[in-house]
Amino acid sequence: MSPHEERSYRNKVSTSDMASFHVAVKETDLWVSADRNLEKETTDLVFECRKQLETYISIHPELATTLLPYGQDPYAPPMIREMIDVTKGLGVGPMASVAGAIAQYVGRGLMRITDQVIVENGGDIFLKANRPVTVSIFAGDSLLSEKFGLLISERQMPLGVCSSSARVGHSLSMGIADVVCILSPSAALADGAATALGNRIMAKKDIKKIAGRANRIEGILGGVTIVEDSMATWGDVELVEL
Repeated sequence: MSPHEERSYRNKVSTSDMASFHVAVKETDLWVSADRNLEKETTDLVFECRKQLETYISIHPELATTLLPYGQDPYAPPMIREMIDVTKGLGVGPMASVAGAIAQYVGRGLMRITDQVIVENGGDIFLKANRPVTVSIFAGDSLLSEKFGLLISERQMPLGVCSSSARVGHSLSMGIADVVCILSPSAALADGAATALGNRIMAKKDIKKIAGRANRIEGILGGVTIVEDSMATWGDVELVEL
């Protein structure tokens, strides 16, 4: 997906009790909902996290390209340190967590000035609301795509809900999954774990093994995997029919 290409799924978002707005800076394209319009504050936070990322990569260009865990760097900026930390045990590079990390950085920053916030970054989400929220599961051409949603309760938030797909969007996946969707208090971890787990799905039968692998990753609450007409769920997940 090219920068700022229209994301038609955003037209289906319903947040009548919140103000929604769009913020785009270079490759970062966010749809945000909050108690009020915080476009300026959101833009400032995007510039902050992009400065961390771009400055670090200018000095350490290998961070942007490696597909393997990256060595710890105590001098890295906070967001970069978290990306390195959450992916070190997943077998993927730090950039596998970047979309979730940005959504989380912006969301946590906005939580200082708003009681409710939802930040969506290319399908990777950080959310904190004062009511249950339903997140639709998009799985490309699968017959199960957008047939079910994840019902996120207030007790689970703030929460990251992030996805990886071999068939949809910009995610780099070595597997064949239509979608792997992961829930975690850390959106950065959820993003990296979705990629790591998706890489291991090489055939439809592999979805039966994913729950066991996911349960060995500390910090994951649950998830959903869809391959063609098959779906597996595990952990603290409640599905609702859409």
